[in-house]
Amino acid sequence: MTAATVGGVFTTLNSAPSLTVFAPSGLGVREGAGRSAPVLITDPSKKAQLVSTLEYHVVEGELTKDQLPGTHKTLQGSSITITGSGDSYTINGTAKILCGGIMTKNAVVNVIDAVLHPSS
Repeated sequence: MTAATVGGVFTTLNSAPSLTVFAPSGLGVREGAGRSAPVLITDPSKKAQLVSTLEYHVVEGELTKDQLPGTHKTLQGSSITITGSGDSYTINGTAKILCGGIMTKNAVVNVIDAVLHPSS
């Protein structure tokens, strides 16, 4: 079962007009960036934390490669900071974009190598 299914955020993601999603790769989810990403998915008492974490991976609007550098407010309400240029970008100094610019119906998806965690 996927995190988005467990967190119940499909409606939010599918109904938004345009988004930029930073989706952790399978390895990034398993490693959880040294945190408890797998526990958030499997423990029903952690649903609010899961939703917060999922929303922290999404920015309103479809960011182009040139628009990535800078600070962007997430759906969760906190901001992420992206640095880099060309084909090398890092989010919050830790997560690297592995593959970017994947277009979907209403979003640009960037696959990243770690799970991003909002500040508590």
